[in-house]
Amino acid sequence: MHGSPDTDHHARIPHATRIERSRVLIVGAGGLGCPVSLALAQGGVGHLTLVDPDRVDVTNLPRQLWHRTQDVGRFKAQSAADGLLRAFPGLSVEAIPERLDAGNAEALFREHDLVVDATDGVATKFFLSDVAVLTGVPLVYGGVLRMHGQALRIDPGGPCLRCLYEDVPPPDAVPTCAQAGVLGSMAGLIGAVQALLSLELLAGAATGPRGQATLHVLDGETLEGRTVKVTRAPDCPGCDIQSLPPFPSSQEDTACPT
Repeated sequence: MHGSPDTDHHARIPHATRIERSRVLIVGAGGLGCPVSLALAQGGVGHLTLVDPDRVDVTNLPRQLWHRTQDVGRFKAQSAADGLLRAFPGLSVEAIPERLDAGNAEALFREHDLVVDATDGVATKFFLSDVAVLTGVPLVYGGVLRMHGQALRIDPGGPCLRCLYEDVPPPDAVPTCAQAGVLGSMAGLIGAVQALLSLELLAGAATGPRGQATLHVLDGETLEGRTVKVTRAPDCPGCDIQSLPPFPSSQEDTACPT
């Protein structure tokens, strides 16, 4: 863990040693990636890999906690990795300032115990779900728009994102965050939920019927949440993935810069 046994609170977390040995891949180092990486590091995860091709912009600073003014122009993956090491000097962190795509996705998934979707593109989220099914590596999906957010863990043998939403919506069907806006604290809240879903699985504490998952939906306007049981859809093409799907083009991927 990140500290001595006498002072580190992680020693009292059930299955802490198992969590410490875990390797987690976080795709995206922005509005979701920053809070989820913080919570996973606090939870005792031993290694985090951050993948993000984007650079820090001044507009990111109010809600993306690892990035500072002097980081503007740097790759987000590297800036976030430096922030994590400042807070957790004993943490193993790798920064990959590249896009996760069809050329590297399968290998990166297989090198980790779990993947967190902290991306901002709708089509990319479906791509990650397909790769998770193909590789059998669990994926924790998260999404935020305006004052609403949701999170879902995609386990091997369980429902995938296509069981829930069937297919990628047309680009003009989903407003971008630039159009609709995003509450920064909601991104932080969803990132924390994603971390909890991750730690639950990494600790071996995940329970529930095989073939079923729980979608967690949070409303920032009312501060209320609800859960939706999701089951595998009959004849779902996403659950029968046999080869790596093509990576979505920029025209297909509605962006939401959380």
